[in-house]
Amino acid sequence: MAETRPRFTFTRAQRLSGRRAFTAVFDARGRRNAGPLGVCSRPNGLNHCRLGLSVSRRVGNAATRSRIKRLLREAFRLTQHGRPVGYDLVIVVRPHEPLTLAEYQRLLDEAVRGVDRLWTHRRSKRPPRDPS
Repeated sequence: MAETRPRFTFTRAQRLSGRRAFTAVFDARGRRNAGPLGVCSRPNGLNHCRLGLSVSRRVGNAATRSRIKRLLREAFRLTQHGRPVGYDLVIVVRPHEPLTLAEYQRLLDEAVRGVDRLWTHRRSKRPPRDPS
């Protein structure tokens, strides 16, 4: 039998797009920082994470911003099978010199694990619903 390996793709379904989606994530108040990256999150009820990027002009010129976005999307794509799933993530990039792909992978993994701990903690503090 052929072994099925996980696919490392970044599909349209994994992209977070639209003002409403970004606003919903920002309003959920699930934030973690990892170096120059701020990660805002919200549970999405899906079996995969969705990624949105927010890179302001203060980060650098268009070429620098595009390079950082490409590296972050690649880091997300390569580490998608080793992290918790079921979150909408918006990465807010603060001004910094572009890092290597490995550094972005480490920072993203650190932030997503922090987000998972945050939402797990919030769910455990919620009182159980009364079925009546």
